[in-house]
Amino acid sequence: MGRAGRRLPALAALFYGALAALVLLGVRDVMFLYEENRCSMTYMYEYPEYQKIKLPKKTARRYPAYELYLYGEGNYAEENKNLLLTGIPVLFLPGNAGSYKQVRSLGSIALRKAEDVDFKYHFNFFSVNFNEELVALYGGSLQRQTKFVHECIKVILKLYKDREFAPSSVAIVGHSMGGLVARALLTLKNFKPELINLLITQATPHIAPVMPLDRYLTDFYTAVNNHWILKAQDLRNLTTLSVAGGFRDYQVRSGLAFLPRLSQHDSALSVVSSAVPRAWASTDHLSIVWCKELILATIRAFFDLIDENTRQITEDPKKRMSVLNHHFVRHPAKMYEENPEAFTHLTGAFNWITVKASKWTYSVYNDSDGKYFSFPLASHRKSYSHVYCENSMLVRKYFFNVWHLFIKINGFVTSFFLFLFCFLFKVVMLKLLDYPSLSHIVIQVPPAVGNKYTLGCEFFKEDSRTVQLPVTHLFSFGFSSSKILLNSTGLLYNVQLQHFNQVRMLLKKPSVYRLHIPWSYEDSITVAKVPSLAEISAKLHIAQPHSDSSLPELNIYSSPDCQYEVILKTSLLQVLGQIVRFHAGAFPVYIVSNILLTYGGQLSTLRSTGSFLKTCMTAKPYKVEPLISIVVFLQGFNWFREIWESLSLPEVDAAVLSSQDAWFPLVSLILFLFGTGIAYWSGVFFSTSLRLFSSLWLTLIRPPELQKDKLITPSRLCGMISLALVSWTTCGAFAVLIIYLQYFSLAACVVWKNSQAMNKATQSPSNSKTSAEAVNILKLTQSKLLKIAAKVPLPLSVAMLAFGRMHLYRVPHFVTFSLLLHVLCCFV
Repeated sequence: MGRAGRRLPALAALFYGALAALVLLGVRDVMFLYEENRCSMTYMYEYPEYQKIKLPKKTARRYPAYELYLYGEGNYAEENKNLLLTGIPVLFLPGNAGSYKQVRSLGSIALRKAEDVDFKYHFNFFSVNFNEELVALYGGSLQRQTKFVHECIKVILKLYKDREFAPSSVAIVGHSMGGLVARALLTLKNFKPELINLLITQATPHIAPVMPLDRYLTDFYTAVNNHWILKAQDLRNLTTLSVAGGFRDYQVRSGLAFLPRLSQHDSALSVVSSAVPRAWASTDHLSIVWCKELILATIRAFFDLIDENTRQITEDPKKRMSVLNHHFVRHPAKMYEENPEAFTHLTGAFNWITVKASKWTYSVYNDSDGKYFSFPLASHRKSYSHVYCENSMLVRKYFFNVWHLFIKINGFVTSFFLFLFCFLFKVVMLKLLDYPSLSHIVIQVPPAVGNKYTLGCEFFKEDSRTVQLPVTHLFSFGFSSSKILLNSTGLLYNVQLQHFNQVRMLLKKPSVYRLHIPWSYEDSITVAKVPSLAEISAKLHIAQPHSDSSLPELNIYSSPDCQYEVILKTSLLQVLGQIVRFHAGAFPVYIVSNILLTYGGQLSTLRSTGSFLKTCMTAKPYKVEPLISIVVFLQGFNWFREIWESLSLPEVDAAVLSSQDAWFPLVSLILFLFGTGIAYWSGVFFSTSLRLFSSLWLTLIRPPELQKDKLITPSRLCGMISLALVSWTTCGAFAVLIIYLQYFSLAACVVWKNSQAMNKATQSPSNSKTSAEAVNILKLTQSKLLKIAAKVPLPLSVAMLAFGRMHLYRVPHFVTFSLLLHVLCCFV
């Protein structure tokens, strides 16, 4: 072999090593490079107790592994021992491997809130014990869980029978897969939709399973989502809120937690926790059930949903959506009011001050006199389009009592909603053209004894405060950037990010900002010290819909007379992180596809040369990707789709992902290359570990000479029976682990035998032809099926990528078929 031939393995190893390194960088970005945990822990004031609810005998026999509990603490738990309940029922459903005790954060905060209102209203929190089943990995239990929850709802409502304010429905809070089980209730034939009117899900993958490992799981998802789309009109009385965890939740990406977009009704809301007012924090998959800021928002919403007449959750869908929007989308910095007063009387011995300037700032410290500031608008309408007011640098506990905004229309004064921006800001912005009858703006500033804060207002033209910044190209890799310099003279600037779809950027700027995504509730807010340099990661959870032409905005809440520089770059590391975040579930398909193509190439080489290649150089994506792209393109034509359906072929996964705006051809090529690198270095790691293990095994136990024997022997039959018993009594995975360890020991013996044969071949070259390896290769080369076995891996690889990305359970079928042909080649 020449120098060029010797260089090829080294270059291949270097190339595959670079690919594997890129994958590791992406995994690092997803699992380690995210914002710090800004959630406060929820603590119980008294010892939590879980009272087991007795189920009907028929239900208990049918579901022996499941249980229903009532949460309580202290005196409240003692009072409910006899189950004479008078509150509002809420049912908590844990998720994959979740515990029924996770209800304690909701139950404890709700109990404290009820004490604040002297138990005029209170909630009874129930929780289901699913025996911590791994339903995210095995979907066979999901239907059984759904039916058990139905039985639990009927049991819960019976507990309130003959009460004065007996409920007719149950509110449900579902964490992770528990939220999907709650949605699946509506697919049951005998389920009455009026039994639930409110559903809140926490980090629930609604769109698709994170890892589609079996058919039960994918079929369950298909049934639930199809029902919610086809029966959307029947869901108008059910209000659904989905809360995603953001980038800290690497188990369930937030894009999967958004409810399917339904144009038929507006009773569903999806938000990311980082955009929830008064929380503004990303949560991991478990902390979302105890994050104090989110739990407080949820409990406040529950109490605002109560109908004073029925003392239960209101039956008005519009009010339910209004309350949820109030607490989870746009908090107006005041308590929720169902019917706010149309007009307000400004009373009190406050001084009235007229402000005619277009810019106004007022600092308050230890002021004992209240004031009204009146802004006449007649002189500003011709010159300006908007008015904006804010307060800043405020102590948190005095936040809500600092100032309030009123508008004066035709001599009458009415209250106006503000926007709670973060704990340090309270802002409002009005477009003057939307209020042609508006004559004055009035700001009420109450006495501020011991407080220090600053108020500011300004009139401005929208065009003068809006700038556009083009996003750098995906392949710039951070070497190029877009810059803009803002010499701030006002309080607010909007930087619109052009061509921002699925491209991820790195933003650098000092000050306070909000990244606003107009097509979904996934805004993020950051408060940076001034002067400072802050790095802001602008990444999407869901792609921009094709029908939406709006631009993401970076809202800079600036300080006058300061200079701001915005630098926009594409971060290679975060691009890799987004690829891993969105498509890591498809890695097994690409890895196995590479192995199949390599296997087919090895068989072709064996057929033509009589020997195997020593390097993995036959996995080529250009043999696979064009065929899939052509099929996806042709499926856009009705005639081809009709032929496809007539053949009873499943839909190509790439087409489904494209419809979800989660796919483009370049991603498939990148994933294929990543799969090549992972497959190569996995093989290196496996062979190295096998050699090390065999060396250790041979040191401890010297195996006898391997001899040919029958396929089925008494010892092997006993082993098979033992493994079957292990699978039946424990789990199949444990039996597979035993088989894998046994394979390692057998492989160690084979390695030892091959080394012995090589030694003999070295001493006597004539003996090399008699080795078992040579005999096996000779059998393969003489097989009549070798040509077919060498050609089959390519179409199998194409089919695997076409139908296995969203259905991982199909992958073993393709591999088994290829291995079956290999076995037949040894006999035919």
